[in-house]
Amino acid sequence: MADDFGFFSSSESGAPEAAEEDPAAAFLAQQESEIAGIENDEGFGAPDSGAPGKAATYSPVGIADAASKVTEQEWREKAKKDLEEWNQRQSEQVEKNKINNRASEEAFVKESKEETPGTEWEKVAQLCDFNPKSSKQCKDVSRLRSVLMSLKQTPLSR
Repeated sequence: MADDFGFFSSSESGAPEAAEEDPAAAFLAQQESEIAGIENDEGFGAPDSGAPGKAATYSPVGIADAASKVTEQEWREKAKKDLEEWNQRQSEQVEKNKINNRASEEAFVKESKEETPGTEWEKVAQLCDFNPKSSKQCKDVSRLRSVLMSLKQTPLSR
C-alpha cells in the first residue's frame, strides 16, 4: 500500500516514515515569519531605545490610534452630558404634565359634580362637536345637532 499514512510501514529502526509537510502548517509558518519581520522593522512597532542618540519614533498607526481613543473619549463624555441633560428635561416635562393633568382633572370633577337645575343640556352640548365642517363622521347628524342646540337654548321644563 502506497497510501498508508505511515501506520503500517516502518523503517529499519521501527520508526514511521517521515510524512509530507502539511501545506496549511507551511502557510501558517510563512505568515508568522512575515509578521515577525514586520514587527522588527524600524519604522513600525515600539520606540527604538537601542541607539543612545536616536529619539523615540512612534508608528503613524499608533498615533492615529491614540488620537481616535481621545476622540472616542470626548464623544463618550459629550454623549453622557447630553443624556443627562435630556433626562433632566424629560423629568421636568413629566412633572409639568402631572401638575397640568391634576389641575384639569380637579376642574373636570368639580364641574361634573356641580348640579344646578337647567344646565344638564349645556353639559351635553359641551361634550358635542357642533361644527359641521370639522365633523369627520359618515352619517348625517344635523338633525341631532339641531335638537341639542334647541334644548340648550330652551331647556325642557318639568
